[in-house]
Amino acid sequence: MSIYLIGIILTFIFFAALASGMWVSFALLGIGILGLMFNGNDWGFISAGTVWSGLSVWSLSALPMFLWMGEILFRTKLSKNLFDGLSVWFNRVPGKLLHTNILSCGIFAAVSGSSAATVATIGNITLTHMKRLGYERSISIGTLGGSGTLGLLIPPSIVLIVFGVAADVSVARLFMAGVFPGILLMSLFSLYVIVYVKLNPSAVPSTKDSHITGLEKWKATLKLIPVLSLILGVLGSIYAGIATPTEAAAIGVVGSLLLGKLDGSLSKRNFIEGLLGAVRLNAMLLFIIGAANVLSISMAYIGIPRELASWIGGLGVSSGVLLIFLAFLFIILGCFLDGISIILLTTSVILPIIKSAGIDLIWFSIYLVLLVEMAQITPPVGFNLFVLQSLTHENIFRIAKHTLPFFFIIMLTVFIIWLFPDIVTYLPRVMTSRS
Repeated sequence: MSIYLIGIILTFIFFAALASGMWVSFALLGIGILGLMFNGNDWGFISAGTVWSGLSVWSLSALPMFLWMGEILFRTKLSKNLFDGLSVWFNRVPGKLLHTNILSCGIFAAVSGSSAATVATIGNITLTHMKRLGYERSISIGTLGGSGTLGLLIPPSIVLIVFGVAADVSVARLFMAGVFPGILLMSLFSLYVIVYVKLNPSAVPSTKDSHITGLEKWKATLKLIPVLSLILGVLGSIYAGIATPTEAAAIGVVGSLLLGKLDGSLSKRNFIEGLLGAVRLNAMLLFIIGAANVLSISMAYIGIPRELASWIGGLGVSSGVLLIFLAFLFIILGCFLDGISIILLTTSVILPIIKSAGIDLIWFSIYLVLLVEMAQITPPVGFNLFVLQSLTHENIFRIAKHTLPFFFIIMLTVFIIWLFPDIVTYLPRVMTSRS
């Protein structure tokens, strides 16, 4: 049986399995085993060894701790204090609390690493409050859905950890690569909000805000210190070379536990709930990673990545054309799969192609994450859309319509980092030169 025919059969079976409602992890594992069987390999021995070697990578030890840190923040008052501390500074800015939505998501993303946790946490705080004040529902949901994707980009990003392990790239350098693009994306979101509110003044409440004194502003700002200290401790220790991502994750967990205990919001109950939530999420992710590793080794035995790389190389297309093709591919996949599954499913196939085209892997990782961010708000399986639907109880396609402008803003960011790659590569380059 030819390689191409095997590839077509496996692709058809995979999407049929997904359409039937099968878990992504089982679908990946099943297709990987089928591929090994088609190729006549000892699928049991190879699968067991691949799962073990893929999950025993030291870099993955940061994953459960970053997940636990996000769970702690989700269940304590630290996230609410973050919103309260930011909101007092935007009363006179066009868009008012809409900017707080964006900035809160950006800062929370920097201590949780999870897109879903960012949307759920900030959405629980802001959506009801903004509805009561009279903010337009569409822009409130749109800013939250778009800004929630920052959890994939701003370090410590779970997706970047997964990509770093899959592509054998330094996770610390990937974290630094996400900083400036994350700030750029937040700035573009805020700029859009200002323009939107100028064109649609009724989108925000027209009532005059009560006067807030400078003293009251600084008192509210003091609530930001714990979260900002946590960010400085986690990211600062990585950038300064004091700690590895795994050690920084441990710092983040201890710091979030101490801060939660000090403000009195960390109880025995939410401590246990946060721990169990992190265990469940970590188990799910590790299952997907292990299954994707089996699929990757299966594809390698069959020779599909090698054939694809030689085929694309034979076409003589430029790296730009290749990146445009991959952008369409990832956006289409985003209609059916979550971000981590997309990365794990495609990495084994696309990495040889990217390397042969001479594209920098650090830059490509951020390009890929931005495309995955777009997938997070692409129906029908955009994961952030599901989280927003659970918060708002609105139709998922209506929510997708609200987030559509932010989809195009992320697309604009992809174009900007394409034109100015130093936005991505500057910090990792400086970090490397100092080490």
